[in-house]
Amino acid sequence: MNGRRPAVSPALLILAAAVLWGLLGILGKQAQQAGVGPLEVAFWRAALAGGLFALHALLTRAAFPKGRDLLITVLFGLVGVSVFYAAYQLAVRAGGASLASVLLYTSPAFVALMGWAFLRERLGPRELLAVGGTLGGIALISLGGGQGVTVTPLALLWGLLSGFTYSLYYLYGKAFFGRYSPAALFAVALPVGAAGLLPFVQFAPKTDGAWLSLGGLALLCTYLAYLAYSVGLRSLPATRASVIASLEPVVAALLAAWLFAERLSPLALAGAALVVGAALLLGTASEDETHPAAE
Repeated sequence: MNGRRPAVSPALLILAAAVLWGLLGILGKQAQQAGVGPLEVAFWRAALAGGLFALHALLTRAAFPKGRDLLITVLFGLVGVSVFYAAYQLAVRAGGASLASVLLYTSPAFVALMGWAFLRERLGPRELLAVGGTLGGIALISLGGGQGVTVTPLALLWGLLSGFTYSLYYLYGKAFFGRYSPAALFAVALPVGAAGLLPFVQFAPKTDGAWLSLGGLALLCTYLAYLAYSVGLRSLPATRASVIASLEPVVAALLAAWLFAERLSPLALAGAALVVGAALLLGTASEDETHPAAE
């Protein structure tokens, strides 16, 4: 940015990213209802967005990772993209868009646990409270259910797997986002992720509406959401960005209720509030905290 302020308010950019990420489950469910399987939805999201990031990186002449950094980025693409994108769409199919979005917000608890296990980061009272709140929230969601929301062991498994694999963005981002342009990193990781999904995809005939949903996932929920978040974060404290971004599951739940008649029960809503509250507790722990750059 060369020291210049963004033309749009940083807070509005973060809010835009949260709204766009809130569309992930909605557009994914629409594509699946149009006959596209969840793994194919994940494939096209990674493939199309990867092309956009590659074009961005080439136009900005960003340096691509090489050697050991390239190998780690490839491995990240297989886990942080192939598994994460697939798990999220499978969670949408198994439990609904609103449930998948809430369970994604278990990622900060996984970050805290992995930071303690692998990075020797302190697991203090705040972290323990947040992890406990996350577990309690999952329990309430499991007991509560709701209309149009299917809370089954499989739905919870896919949702928690998406939260866990998304938490890997923290570890990867902490090591690489300060050394390379994130656009260049995603230009590698996303196509690798698409290639990792390819052997498991059964391609189906697609309507114009299905292609529109798939294009929206790539352009809106991945490419533009990342750009808005990254530019906004340059001029906004991480704590404020974390609070604003936590509106994502709220957006997803409201849209899912409107479009698909998905409504969490009061008990499940209390659980969702616990999960999001735990994410906020961890996300506002430090102004210098590194946050995942894109979903």
